[in-house]
Amino acid sequence: MKLNKISSVFNTTNKNHTNLAIFGAALTAMFAMPSYAAENETPAPKDDIEVIEVTGMLGSMKAAALLKRTDGRIVDAIVAEDIGKLPDNNIAEALQRVTGVSINSDFGVGDSVSIRGLPQNRVELNGRSTIGDSRNGISLQDFPSSFLKAVEVVKSPTADMIEGALGGTVSLKTVRPLDLDKLTGAFSLDAEYADKTENIAPIFTGSIGNNWDLGDAGYFGAMAMLSYQDREIRQDQFSSKARPVDTDINGAEGNTPSGNIILRDEHSVEQYLESRERTALNLSLQWAPQSNDGMFYLDLNVTERQGSQEGSSILGVVGALETNSGTTQDANGVNNYTLVNEFGIPKTYSDFRQTDSYSHAFGGEWNIAENVMISGEVAVASSESVRPDAEFTLRPVQKSVFEATGDLVNYVYDGVFSQNGNQLPSIIHSQSDAFTSEQNLALRTFKVEDRRTYNDETAARFDIEISEPLGLEWVSTLKAGVRVTERDYEYEQYKEELNDIYRKAFNNSDGSLATVWVDDYNGAFPGSFSTISYDNSFDQIGHTGQNDLLTYLIYNNLSDLEGTYSQLQKLLAGTNYATTGSLADNQEFQESAYQNVAEDTTAAYVSAHLNFDNITAIVGGRYIKTDLESTVYLDGAKVTGENNYSDFLPSLNVTYNYSDETLFRFAAAKVMRRANFSELSPAFVINNDRTAATQGAIGLDPYRATQFDLSVEHYFDEGNMLSFAVFYKDVESFLSNEVSCVADPITTTGQNVTQWNNVCQLNTAGVSQDEMVFSDSTQFGDAEGMAHVAALRDAGRTGIATTQDKNGENGKVQGFEVGYQQFFTFLPGAFSGLGVSANYTYADSEQPNGSPLLQISKNTYNLQAFWEYEDLAARLAYNYRDSFLDTENEKRVENINYLGTIKTDDGTVYGNNYREDRGQLDFSASWNINEHFTVVANASNLTGEPSIYLSELGGAWKYTEADRRYSVGIRGKF
Repeated sequence: MKLNKISSVFNTTNKNHTNLAIFGAALTAMFAMPSYAAENETPAPKDDIEVIEVTGMLGSMKAAALLKRTDGRIVDAIVAEDIGKLPDNNIAEALQRVTGVSINSDFGVGDSVSIRGLPQNRVELNGRSTIGDSRNGISLQDFPSSFLKAVEVVKSPTADMIEGALGGTVSLKTVRPLDLDKLTGAFSLDAEYADKTENIAPIFTGSIGNNWDLGDAGYFGAMAMLSYQDREIRQDQFSSKARPVDTDINGAEGNTPSGNIILRDEHSVEQYLESRERTALNLSLQWAPQSNDGMFYLDLNVTERQGSQEGSSILGVVGALETNSGTTQDANGVNNYTLVNEFGIPKTYSDFRQTDSYSHAFGGEWNIAENVMISGEVAVASSESVRPDAEFTLRPVQKSVFEATGDLVNYVYDGVFSQNGNQLPSIIHSQSDAFTSEQNLALRTFKVEDRRTYNDETAARFDIEISEPLGLEWVSTLKAGVRVTERDYEYEQYKEELNDIYRKAFNNSDGSLATVWVDDYNGAFPGSFSTISYDNSFDQIGHTGQNDLLTYLIYNNLSDLEGTYSQLQKLLAGTNYATTGSLADNQEFQESAYQNVAEDTTAAYVSAHLNFDNITAIVGGRYIKTDLESTVYLDGAKVTGENNYSDFLPSLNVTYNYSDETLFRFAAAKVMRRANFSELSPAFVINNDRTAATQGAIGLDPYRATQFDLSVEHYFDEGNMLSFAVFYKDVESFLSNEVSCVADPITTTGQNVTQWNNVCQLNTAGVSQDEMVFSDSTQFGDAEGMAHVAALRDAGRTGIATTQDKNGENGKVQGFEVGYQQFFTFLPGAFSGLGVSANYTYADSEQPNGSPLLQISKNTYNLQAFWEYEDLAARLAYNYRDSFLDTENEKRVENINYLGTIKTDDGTVYGNNYREDRGQLDFSASWNINEHFTVVANASNLTGEPSIYLSELGGAWKYTEADRRYSVGIRGKF
């Protein structure tokens, strides 16, 4: 069927007739797209147009360039090569090819994006909110890329766009059933291989849609899409604690400005195996009358994700530095040394997650007059996550000594450390069974935290659009509208903890210690423990030599939490740790962690599309009122605080058509981004060691920024493009942190002081203080320091280092972007299918403390070489970003300041953690067997690039690596 004039793609007016002519000619000359334009694009001719489908890689890239060219805003886009086929299988990984976009990964899989360095962005589906566990919207790996026809990255907003994007808006667009010309179906079936888990995972997507001419009853269309994925991947991580020590190496001072050496101790290996199953369903219904005066739609989208992260780790603690004649220093710190009298803590993790989310909407649009259209929508979105987070920890204790004397004596070893470059260090222990001896490992802690997040939004909007109001030809369109929302965010936490079993469980009958060793547990429940060792651990960074941290004993059935708890109940029967009932019966509601934020917003906007021959503009303003309520528990009762504020966000987008091929653009706007829900709640969220906590505040103002953009775009031949843009953002009210030492009675009963120099100390027992006081290695050795801080804890003189958010000063982001795309169609034969795409972004940023903004690389670039000829296509894509500030106040490097000195008593710390430069090479290829079937292949991270993390002084302290992923599949369409 032909598109009616309202549901056709190009349904607004904001460009001049020159661009319209270019657009119409290009539309019919290329593979033209069915519905790949946004609300601010070139209008369609008044006559109906026939839909011609975009197919193939080259058609997709040409359509994306056309979208950028014809939009009135500064926009970049990705267009599906065919139904259900974005250029990458993951939305975030596809977006990293876009100018100005970099991604954040989870287990090596793209998860979220930063736009021009800022992670505070919006993710929208068909112009409405998506919902996840936080304000950022749905994780981009939770939404199937196969559902999308296009993804836009909007960098310069207009007044009709929903507020809340500091960097930009990621707009996900799905196919509408009335866009289809006939019964259309498509499917894909891929097998994805992950090289660390050596697992093959199925990925299936299918869609079917059609529309019908119902005569006088109008047109009706329906489209259904289903996606299923079952994946198993792994992440390996090695880390050390880096701290300055006031000593010398063979007579030489340390190589830091203070003369201290940097010692890496508390070496740890953590390996996580993630199983993830995702099922998603999208149903779209659409109706339009025969008159073509309007249309109505119903969109239903449901996603269910479930799975777990089964992890294991080994941590070496305490240990005194012993050097020798071969001990040296390098950029990472001291090398070739021994840690004497260390002991290891094996731990098993299980983090299960089930998330059910949906996004439903009913809306429509109608021409109530020749030049007046009204539209409206009611949308409901919800996300509910349940995350039981468990750990089972062991403690090395010499069983023979305990049985002979009743004393708890650590099972210790000496560890020899050496490293070559950034390869995995060699760590060799004097006790070969330090981490595997069942007779010398006792049960320490079993803990389960059940975390539940509920996030709901109801939104309603109404808009009116008038073409050439009052007969003003230079006003193409006048738009106005209102939008109201109700958002409710709630976080609950339930906890059961059997802490320090080896030294706190006493027999009720005689009062003796009821320490349980692994061999006792394994005897009662055979097969509960096993030795873990992966053959391909850290195969990307390589090994310096033997590393004894890679082989250790773990509890292997933590995913069965109820079964594990039942076993522990039997072992601890008759002790003061005896319990009855199920695990759920014994979990206590954590009042201090409870968060509830209710947020109501009301927005109104006016926007005008102006046309002055070669100059077009979109000018408008958006007014938003925000009403916040935050509820927490205080002394057993709920207490609610309020905060209300208003914002006016003007915006201007101007396009100057210098010629048919060259455009100049200028944009200016004010934008705002509300603080995350956890930052708005004064709930006291304490870490597992009970040494640190975070606390938000209802009175936080949102991020506010004033931004300016200037760009030039040159288009030549068919789909070729060269663009340059300069951007500047002045960000107000950056959040900063204040740290204080908070007194809390839970420290005396459960605070872990193994990392004793991270435990803040109180001048007076039970009295909180702003002054941060710590013990350090200039006062004590490790064993003495731990004993000293333990005594302070038992006397009530240790606190919880609590980080509180507050509004800070201004920061800025400035830089430029360059983009280039060309198809070499002038070459002969098969060479005519060659093409290249490249972009580069420079971003310079600064926050009030002088550090760069988080997650911003100064230099980012993408290179793509592609080829498509007849039935074959291939693409090689390389993405690079240089070093960036990943986190602040990082626990394992927070004792280092920029001079290489020790944390000071006033709490001045420089715990900056940087991720080192990293590039990634990906490959994809396809072969069209015939008009219905295509074989496809993809490879992610071909060269196996790990991630390396650096301290403030530039020394490496952590290494992570994830699977290379390879997939082969078949796509079909009819």
